[in-house]
Amino acid sequence: MKNKLSNLNDHLFTQMERLSDENLSAEEIDKEVKRANAIVSVSDQITSNADLQLKAAKLFAEHGQAVAPMLPQIGNAAE
Repeated sequence: MKNKLSNLNDHLFTQMERLSDENLSAEEIDKEVKRANAIVSVSDQITSNADLQLKAAKLFAEHGQAVAPMLPQIGNAAE
């Protein structure tokens, strides 16, 4: 499994293609809608995490080492 935001985009577009298949039966559409809802739920968590990481990086860029102890994943801060 590839764990990059670009891969997430690929999964989302693939799911959109599945949902737009005009040959799906009602049962298959229901299955794809459930799958899409699960994918969206996980995707929301991934993008929220990425947003949090970006905010932490911006905070570090603006304030430097002073905030490092509060951001254990950035810089050389102790965990």
